[in-house]
Amino acid sequence: MSRPPVAPPVSYIEPVFRPPSEANSLILQVTNGCSWNRCTFCEMYIDPQKKFKPKDEALLLEEIKRCGQQMPGIRRVFLGDGDPMVLSFRRLKTILEAIQTYLPGVTRVSTYALPANLKHKTVEELRALRELGLKLIYVGAESGDDEVLRCIDKGETFETTRDGLLKAKQAGIKTSVMLINGLGGTRMSEQHALASARLVNAVQPDYLATLVLFSRRGNTRVAGGFGGDFIPLNQRQLFQEMELFLSNLTLEKTLFRSDHASNFLVLKGVLNRDLESMLQQLRTAIETPDRVFLRQDYQRGL
Repeated sequence: MSRPPVAPPVSYIEPVFRPPSEANSLILQVTNGCSWNRCTFCEMYIDPQKKFKPKDEALLLEEIKRCGQQMPGIRRVFLGDGDPMVLSFRRLKTILEAIQTYLPGVTRVSTYALPANLKHKTVEELRALRELGLKLIYVGAESGDDEVLRCIDKGETFETTRDGLLKAKQAGIKTSVMLINGLGGTRMSEQHALASARLVNAVQPDYLATLVLFSRRGNTRVAGGFGGDFIPLNQRQLFQEMELFLSNLTLEKTLFRSDHASNFLVLKGVLNRDLESMLQQLRTAIETPDRVFLRQDYQRGL
């Protein structure tokens, strides 16, 4: 006698995105899409099926229970899609409690977060979520410059991004910040680099990552936000902007990664401990690029 089919533990509305460091994590799609979804550079949630909607709570809790039955070895969980922190404290608390109940081996829960959504949680609420397992949030700050942020319709400012990250850190939640090299184009390159350095210095994130502005559908949307006055940075200019950014950092102990597929030059280390080594790599890439390993376009896979 054949056994009845076993339901898959989790259902997804694709595409599903996660940070590279969450490759071995169970992804729970707590929300579909992004509640903001207006950033001109972002193509992650623009397909019709990715219209923002929280997953039905009963369905999600049942999925967590099935994961506990079928995948008992799970150690890390990533809550997707774009910004589950938009959900109420009560709902997030319920999700984390279910993870603790049905996946007791989990040692870390992480998620993307918009600074605006952190604003609507108190430090006490964030601390309670931390105690329930939410140990890391990924924040796409993109830039620290208010003019650049307006041009890309980010919906954030230097101040709101700083305050949201500091609130999370006050609650004991680790922070991972992402910035986009070349986001201001040639006209705003310097202000983008300097303001981004000021932001990172102010929040002292646990992790910092950069990627290069890229689009599979062209830069038309991005250029529109700049009034059509947007010239992308070439490879050398990207390195010069990165050199300016890094040289203005005063970090205590931030793990830095610039190894996204979009980057021409891979940089890794702890800032500011390894700062001089990274700056030397950048200066070599600027002056004598044939002396360093640079990814070719086909290797970047974009």
